[in-house]
Amino acid sequence: MSTTDTQALLKKDFYEYVNHEWLETAKIPADKPATGGFQDLADGIEKRLMKDVEEMATDIEQAPSELMKEFLKYYQLVNDFEKREADGVAPLLPILQKIEDLHSFSDLNKNFPEWVLSGLTLPFSLDVDTDMKNAKVNALFASAPSLFLPDKTYYEDGHESGPQLLNVFFDMMVQLFKLAGKSATEAESIVEQAIAFDKLLAPHVKSAEESADYSKIYNPQSFEHFIAHSSELNLAALIQGLIGEKTEKVIVTDPNFFVALNQILIVDHFPLMKSWMSVVTLLSYSNYLTEDIRQISGIYQRTLSGAEEAMPQKKAAYYLASGRFSQVVGNYYGKKYFGEKAKQDVHQMVEKMIAVYKSRLENNTWLSEATRQKAIIKLDALGIQVGYPDEIPAIYQQFKTRSAKEGGTLLGNVLNFSKIKIKDHYSQWNQPVKRNEWEMSADTVNAYYHPFRNMIVFPAAILQAPFYSLDQSSSANYGGIGAVIAHEISHAFDNNGALFDELGNLNNWWSEEDLAHFQSLADEMIAQFDGLPFAGGLVNGKLTVSENIADAGGLSCALEAAKGEESVALEEFFMNWAKIWRTKAKKEYQQLLLSIDVHGPTKLRANVQPKNLADFYTTFDIQPEDPMYLAPEKRVSIW
Repeated sequence: MSTTDTQALLKKDFYEYVNHEWLETAKIPADKPATGGFQDLADGIEKRLMKDVEEMATDIEQAPSELMKEFLKYYQLVNDFEKREADGVAPLLPILQKIEDLHSFSDLNKNFPEWVLSGLTLPFSLDVDTDMKNAKVNALFASAPSLFLPDKTYYEDGHESGPQLLNVFFDMMVQLFKLAGKSATEAESIVEQAIAFDKLLAPHVKSAEESADYSKIYNPQSFEHFIAHSSELNLAALIQGLIGEKTEKVIVTDPNFFVALNQILIVDHFPLMKSWMSVVTLLSYSNYLTEDIRQISGIYQRTLSGAEEAMPQKKAAYYLASGRFSQVVGNYYGKKYFGEKAKQDVHQMVEKMIAVYKSRLENNTWLSEATRQKAIIKLDALGIQVGYPDEIPAIYQQFKTRSAKEGGTLLGNVLNFSKIKIKDHYSQWNQPVKRNEWEMSADTVNAYYHPFRNMIVFPAAILQAPFYSLDQSSSANYGGIGAVIAHEISHAFDNNGALFDELGNLNNWWSEEDLAHFQSLADEMIAQFDGLPFAGGLVNGKLTVSENIADAGGLSCALEAAKGEESVALEEFFMNWAKIWRTKAKKEYQQLLLSIDVHGPTKLRANVQPKNLADFYTTFDIQPEDPMYLAPEKRVSIW
């Protein structure tokens, strides 16, 4: 591409200008729907850890910790493919038989609460999490179940791909039930009934857009009110059996669903519910069985994402094993490949970005003094976690693998571990929140803000090039990890995070006027993205607004930090911002994300936010006639 062509591309499409050479050569792995900046890092970590784990598994006693030894024993069991083939579907049949043996709601009630503790599914879920109005204590939550299709909108009349996807799901599940010993007629009947039940649920669950609004999550109901949602199920016995006593309240995240529950759970629908439970159960455990079952059970997801092949057997086994021991494997990665020095260095960088953010809040022109001071109080209380946790959760000490020599099967161990974890989970009800416990392992290429804990977390895996490197300029690092850090800080003040105070409580700390102004700015951000064409679809501005607000605040704050350094190269700042978002993905996957992902398409994240910053125009000489130009009155600035 000539210099003239590249300059023209810069003015037309900044993302393409930065990434065009990579986009021309990058190849999507056959077992994945996408590749790019985040995925490249994940692939590198995956190869490194798989190599380490395979070597350690040959001599478990050389492992660096007792927890790693236990993980490696489990890893060996997961990798015993001959044993898995020999066991076949037999380990799962008693679980499916438990569902088949149900003949009425009364039978199900007799099995409460052991049903849930054993990991068996229900057409709703109970969960223990931080009380959003009292963030120091855990409360009981009730939510609607997941649907077979990605979102309720897929069930609506006229949806382009909904019926086709249901056909793929139907065919896949029929194959799985036949492998589980059912005749073709029996298999088809079970799956038909399951889909019919799923369609009964769909109108009453939240869409992805509705779920993205945290203000609608907190709907506390008294114990008596909640248990009255079903005249067939003994919800009182279930709850008391799980947490040990009667609770004063249940926080309902999907109130419309539970209003409809009594009409869904009726005697006539019981056979449909049973089949739905069988489908969910078989699909949940299929990856732990034979290779044929694993391959077939991924057909639907591969159709959704556009991935061409199933993950290779060895890699899939690694992820099955490391997923169960995620914090153990992550801690190993963090300590070996990141280390304490890097942990302290990045912690200081986060503190520096917080200081820049604080200065911006102090000089904010649209907040009143009272609201500004409360925002600063929240920022000052922001917790920081970097690299890897200081302690691994105690629950892992309870995971003891029963080897094949001891008569153990892979699924048997999975069910045992699951029961330990479920029991532990419900034992946390009404207990103090473990505020410092990580919810993402250190080998995860990501970062997050936890609104209930007012905490930002940066796992070791993301703290490397292109996000951060000593070989990059400070400006490039600010355009990468600096913007990511400030993005997570900004989540404390996005349309969801702004609902919570410095302790993580759902508590309005805004003046009425300031909140109205903030909402008007959020509406501008919604409008800036809403309806943008991408991958044959349109961006949903409401679904993605929280991430777009965080991107805008993160990039703006990181820009200010970069400009504060002695050596400044704003070209490298903006170019690294575009580089970290480079992605090549299957069209099916892009369209799926448009429907359900709160993050906007990566290309648009790279292109739109720089347009809101005056320095972008002066740095690259963007003029009003250029496609990358956005008129000043259309630019959105919040934080």
